[in-house]
Amino acid sequence: MAAEIQPQPQARKPCLLSKIDAFQEVVSTAVIIPKEDGVISVSEDRTIRVWLKRDSGQYWPSIYHTMPSSSSCMSFNPETRRLSVGMDTGSICEFVLSEDYNKMTPARTYQAHQGRVTVVLFVLEMEWLLSTGQDKNFTWHCSESGQLLGTYRTAAWVSGLQFDVETRHAFVGDQSGQVTILKLEQDLCSLVTTFKGHTGNVTALCWDPVTRVLFSGSSDHSIIMWDIGGRKGTHFWLCQHTGTPTSLLCSPHSDKVQGLCYASHTRQLISCSSDGSIVIWNMDVTRQETPEWLDSDSCQKCEQPFFWNFKQMWDSKKIGLRQHHCRKCGQAVCGKCSSKRSTIPLMGFEFEVRVCDSCHESISDEDRAPTATFHDSKHSIVYMHYEPTTGNLLTSGTDKIVKVWKSTRSVCCV
Repeated sequence: MAAEIQPQPQARKPCLLSKIDAFQEVVSTAVIIPKEDGVISVSEDRTIRVWLKRDSGQYWPSIYHTMPSSSSCMSFNPETRRLSVGMDTGSICEFVLSEDYNKMTPARTYQAHQGRVTVVLFVLEMEWLLSTGQDKNFTWHCSESGQLLGTYRTAAWVSGLQFDVETRHAFVGDQSGQVTILKLEQDLCSLVTTFKGHTGNVTALCWDPVTRVLFSGSSDHSIIMWDIGGRKGTHFWLCQHTGTPTSLLCSPHSDKVQGLCYASHTRQLISCSSDGSIVIWNMDVTRQETPEWLDSDSCQKCEQPFFWNFKQMWDSKKIGLRQHHCRKCGQAVCGKCSSKRSTIPLMGFEFEVRVCDSCHESISDEDRAPTATFHDSKHSIVYMHYEPTTGNLLTSGTDKIVKVWKSTRSVCCV
């Protein structure tokens, strides 16, 4: 079917460029090869494949390598063409790819963990190989000698890992919902601080070294922007889980966040979820920190008692009301005093949420201007990768298909 050109040339809509669907199992991780029309994939079917785009427009495997067990994660460095692959067995296998990407040579194997490797990250500047595993260990090796430099025991097994070269800080997100910051020296690791904002496990981390901002995504459907540099850990919600299971979810993702990428040249955050949604957030705006929810025994607007305030109910001879919270001011209010709904995009609420009546009056049409666009990838995403030099985005799904998208602001086709 012919491509249809959209009438809005500035629309921030991902444009599907290619699909690769020759897998027998789910692709655990895949990356776009910079400056090459190519993709590297590792799959639960125990294969490592390098796909190059032919003149026909189709991707064909130039390398097809079978591993002894399932590959769980990988890290690829395009400068050295070094491929580090984490395994279910706890080992990390390192390969060097040829310049034409038609040959892969084994280089070294690290016995890094006692369980499945969850994240592997190669840092060229330090010649370090960082990794985490389901054995709850964070380790780093010297990639030149293969020597283990250090180990740090985490509270829960880690599902997200980022590293800042300038300060040598490692950001570790785990299954308890906690983000830990560690300071690494050559053979020494020290705890800097921990952040707790998610009610579910951390599923994705993304670090922007320029603005010194860390983004974390979770199985609770939320994304938090942590201002590490300027505000010492101040956090801003982007799509916030609003608390109790019966409360309204304003999150554009209806399932766990599976990937986060930051496009620094356009100042856009890209998030994806198991529900197949891709959200592009405009980060070139001044975000507002969400307020803490206040505790009270009665409505902070009309002073009517809440249902657990037995003394005031008895004294006033009134039935207690259910407690709610205004998402803008954080006050504890009853349903009558918070009958309105509104979007508050600068606080991360792109969908309507509960606000008290007085806050509703203070929110202008300009305040309601959206800061994100929402798109359907049409497959349940398990992994996402962004390639900044081309502006291309890659997603892999439970349908065993890898999709390559154009994600920059340009004329898009569907």
